[in-house]
Amino acid sequence: MLSVIPNPPRVALPIVGSDDLFPVRRVYCIGRNYAAHAREMGSDPDREPPFFFMKPADALQVVAGSETAEHVYPPRTENYHFEVELVAALGRGGRDIPAEGALEHVYGYAIGLDMTRRDLQDEAKRLSRPWDLGKAADGSGPVGPLHRAETIGHVAKGAITLSVDGETRQQGDLSDMIWSVSEQIALLSTYFELQPGDVIFTGTPSGVGPVRRGQTMRAEIAGLGAITLAVV
Repeated sequence: MLSVIPNPPRVALPIVGSDDLFPVRRVYCIGRNYAAHAREMGSDPDREPPFFFMKPADALQVVAGSETAEHVYPPRTENYHFEVELVAALGRGGRDIPAEGALEHVYGYAIGLDMTRRDLQDEAKRLSRPWDLGKAADGSGPVGPLHRAETIGHVAKGAITLSVDGETRQQGDLSDMIWSVSEQIALLSTYFELQPGDVIFTGTPSGVGPVRRGQTMRAEIAGLGAITLAVV
């Protein structure tokens, strides 16, 4: 049996220290997972339960760690925002995964950006509509090389920063997460049967803001290096 159209390529992340690739299945994202960011977005982190949204897997942009990648400014927006995030990639899946054992399901970690058409997201919020047009633009999930957990351990603390043209815009610590990586995995597994290849964008610290064509973003997480993107 033949496919009636060409099979679309599957996004796969490079793995540090290996020629192998990590194929991506689904992309989950948690919203407002750092208290200061929740407040800057007008929410109360002490009273708001966690919530998730999704990006298409083919919205990811694979970024080599040592090179400056070109990042295309998407259409239909004049307010395109950066959000630097730790990305956790799952090597094992399951349902109703207990939080105390959830990190055993993590294959590795990477630096990611949840790029957002903020004007479209704000309009969706105002009209109580889904966030897809704001969050799921082509290339809206740049991700760097994957660092295996068996090599670096599980990333729970350390600086997470983003600069634009050399000026620091976002600065926080992974330990500031409201919901830890293990808690996110456990909660997601009550809604979905998680599978190998699923990745989770784990939230962004405060300082999110717009980027313009011609500017260069550099995202860094302690222990994971950095990725650099020139907006074109």
